[in-house]
Amino acid sequence: MKRKKVPEFRTDARKEKFRSVIEKRQPSLTIVLENVHDPHNVSAVLRSCDAVGVYDVHLVYNGGQVFPKLGEKSSASARKWLRINQYDNIEECYHELRKQKKKIFTTRMEAGSDALYDLNLVQPVALVFGNEHSGISDEAWQKADGNFIIPQVGIIQSLNISVACAVSLYEAFRQRFAAGMFSQSQFTLEEQEIVLREWLSK
Repeated sequence: MKRKKVPEFRTDARKEKFRSVIEKRQPSLTIVLENVHDPHNVSAVLRSCDAVGVYDVHLVYNGGQVFPKLGEKSSASARKWLRINQYDNIEECYHELRKQKKKIFTTRMEAGSDALYDLNLVQPVALVFGNEHSGISDEAWQKADGNFIIPQVGIIQSLNISVACAVSLYEAFRQRFAAGMFSQSQFTLEEQEIVLREWLSK
């Protein structure tokens, strides 16, 4: 069957849309998910990442845990526009993040934790979220640069992983927008072209 040729004006519009999005990507902001099993939660996190300009997402599944299978529907499609990095141990993940000069902050209920709104999220930073039942591992917490909580005034004092991640990402978005970080690309022109070619091939 002969493939229908895409009209040139549609191709140009697609390129311009991609260029506009790529220019606003924030490689200095990233998310780490440790042993998050529910594919709906992972997909929702990826959609939030795409919405606020995250480019890299890091998935850690250790102790024999299995990477979740993500479907093509709903928010899972956001993964096409993100670079997904997979690890089988937290140490390797943190090593890569520190090579990128990122500060690493975990989130779990611990005395003396910083409030989300007191963090400097303009600096290169990675925010780490744990699984739906037991949260992040002791290793991930102990090897991080700090820990934060999302202030709450309710009875339960707990948020779904995807909601907690979205709240945190939009605080980062607020700080970065106020600092003018979306008005100038963090990618070089060469890097932008590499990502553009990759996206156009999808």
